[in-house]
Formats: sequence, structure tokens, C-alpha cells
Amino acid sequence: MNKPLSVLIILLLLFFHNYALAGDDGKIKLNGNNNGYLEVNDCFEKINRGIFSFNQILDKAIFKPLAKGYRIFPKPIRSGTSNALSNLGNVVTIPNNVLQGQFKYAGVNSARLLINSTLGIGGIFDVASYYGLKKLDKEDYGQTLGVWGAGEGCYFVLPVLGPTTVRDSLGSVVNLIGGDAWYNITVVKDTQYFSEADYYASRLIDGVDFRAKNLESFDSLEKNSVDLYASVRSLYLQDRYRKIKNIDKTTDTLSDDDWEEVDSQ
Repeated sequence: MNKPLSVLIILLLLFFHNYALAGDDGKIKLNGNNNGYLEVNDCFEKINRGIFSFNQILDKAIFKPLAKGYRIFPKPIRSGTSNALSNLGNVVTIPNNVLQGQFKYAGVNSARLLINSTLGIGGIFDVASYYGLKKLDKEDYGQTLGVWGAGEGCYFVLPVLGPTTVRDSLGSVVNLIGGDAWYNITVVKDTQYFSEADYYASRLIDGVDFRAKNLESFDSLEKNSVDLYASVRSLYLQDRYRKIKNIDKTTDTLSDDDWEEVDSQ
């Protein structure tokens, strides 16, 4: 696969996990866990709104139909796929556990990765949970930078990728320069067992899986928001703040639960 096409596919597939979501204007103030506030400047709001509208068109034309089609598959297939993708995500979560000083969590996630990759047949079955090793929250390099004290920088919207900040964008770049073991053995290195197609396929399916879990939530948000752009911006920033502070609360309209939990709601 040629490099320009590879980059384009990466951008398309990363869209889902950056399209997180709900309302303020201009400078966002979020109540903090430290009795203070976080202030994030929307430095390029006019440009951001134009890009946001473009992303909305892409979502309606491509991503939402894919998510609806994915929901047709039986729940065991969706659950197994979600489990395998979550297991694969540990190759990024584990080093970030270590970098954040979460050594106990790093141990649990390492054990989960080993058990589920073997006994769980590539992570399709969450065998580790039966041994008391429950699934933990995902971690990424943007969160690690936040834990280390790096400020968010400007909020902005990227074509296809969606909402982000300067800090989170830097964190995403780390994945492509050695921070993601799955990317390294599929795209960077020419291995016998994996190819670039495996990486791109996993990112696509991960995005579709996430979008499918949030179909109703996204629709509700769009229907009830006076200013959808401001709503998405606010919820994205709230979600990132909660993850960095390890606040045990799921941001409204943003869920990455197991399919059993989603279907039972």
C-alpha cells in the first residue's frame, strides 16, 4: 500500500475516536477536581466550525451507515470483535500505565493481554475477567502528557479526525513514531505474520464498533443541541479531563461499554 493512501486511511479511521461530543461558547470552563477550572481556548472557531460541518457530512454519508450495518451482526460477533479490539488496545494502555506511575494497572493489563491473547483466542473471549482481572480504562499518550502537567493548548477540529487539542494531537503522533506496538509490527516493520492491511482493518472496525455503540446517543445529542458544534466541543473536553483525572464517570453520550451492557440498556 502506498504511503499517501496509508496516511489517508489512517485519517479516516481515527475519525471515530476523536468524534466525541455537548455546550459553551468561546473559552471553555470545566469544573475541576481541584476546586479550580480548566480553560481551553477555541483559537480558530470560525475555521473549526467549517471543518466540523464537513465532518458531519462525512459521518452521515459514510460512518453512520456503516455503524447501522454493523449492528445487524449477532451480538456474540459484535461482543467478540469488541473484546479483541479492547485486548489489542492494551499495547498502548500498558506503557501509558507505566508512564503515569500506575504500576498495578500495568500489571493487570499485562496479565489480561497475555491471558486473553492465548486462552481467549486473540482476545475474542474475555477469559481474564473470569480470573478476577477486570477490564480497566484505556490510557493514551495524550492523557499521559496531561498527567505530567502539560496544558491542553488550543482546541481545534481536524478534517476527518474531528475534535482535538494541541496536547492530544502530540499524543496521537507518538503512536506513529513508535508508541503503538501494533502499528510497529504491521505498518513500520515487514513481518511474516502481519501486514499494513491488518492495522487499517483493525482501526476501521474499532471506529465502526464505537460509532455503533453510540448511535442513539449521537442522534439525541444532535436533536437536542441548540449549537451542536459547542456541544461536541464541550463534551470532548469534559471527557478528556475526566480521563486524565481518572474520574470514574462516563461522559454523557460517549460510551465504549461491552455490547452486552449496551444492548441491555
